[in-house]
Amino acid sequence: MSSLRYGFRCLRDFRATARQARPSAFTIASTRSSRRTLTTPTSGPENGNGFEQLKLAIQNEPATAELQIFYARPMPVSPSYFSRHAQFNDSFVLVQDLARKYGRLPTVMSGHAERVAWKTKEQYRLAVGEAVKARDYAACVALAKRLHQIHPDLMPEEVKDGIRPFKRDINIYLNIAKPIVIDKFGRSHGVGRRKSSIARAWLVEGTGEVLINGKTLNDAFGRVHDRESALWGLKTMDRMDKYNVWALVEGGGTTGQAEALALAIAKALVVQEPALKIPLRKAGCLTRDPRRVERKKAGHVKARKMPAWVKR
Repeated sequence: MSSLRYGFRCLRDFRATARQARPSAFTIASTRSSRRTLTTPTSGPENGNGFEQLKLAIQNEPATAELQIFYARPMPVSPSYFSRHAQFNDSFVLVQDLARKYGRLPTVMSGHAERVAWKTKEQYRLAVGEAVKARDYAACVALAKRLHQIHPDLMPEEVKDGIRPFKRDINIYLNIAKPIVIDKFGRSHGVGRRKSSIARAWLVEGTGEVLINGKTLNDAFGRVHDRESALWGLKTMDRMDKYNVWALVEGGGTTGQAEALALAIAKALVVQEPALKIPLRKAGCLTRDPRRVERKKAGHVKARKMPAWVKR
């Protein structure tokens, strides 16, 4: 991130610093078929502005009919044009300036601010067509979220325009979760995921029987820890002997399947007894665990392990 900040400082300095450039040759053609060549450098500390000199030269020549420019150097609108991520860099610099300018305005609590769906890194990459780094995008979105918490009555229009590229163009209030109901057989359904494992569980009132892929709990999971993890929601709520469980699990290993099954059973239990939602959430049974196995890197033995260093 330090290199990116240094780059932004360079961009700001680039805007404010006058540079010496190659002189440009301008040929003025008059009606008397006489040609004069005017060489004007760009803005410098001793020559002033080259365009101003060109205007003065045209004003002092009353017989000038047309201006022929044989060489004109195109200049981009933004210095970020010369970087890999021109559009993202401009947006990041703008958000940083807005945070520095309006960072002291009164804010509201995050729960009381307007609900906004922010773009993910992949969605932003697809929108702007630039391979933005995850660390830089996370820092930029963090500033955008901080600006979004400014009180709505005091939020300037430039702040709204500055954070708009990072918002998804959807109405978040129309995104309503599909309700899960109990079917005509008295079964409630829940789906859970963990790592690469997926579990689907059905709960029905019974005597506490458990079938996982057609096997009993002891046959499905050999480890005692996996058996306790799979039925943790029923055990914490003291519902082990009240419901029968029939589940299908696939993918991953035994640990991932057991934790995926625990989430599925907890969701199905909330459908049967909605009053248990808060206790189950406090027990951690309704929280999806997003952790995954870290990928192996090139030159490493594993994700982070390096080969043993040998002096000779």
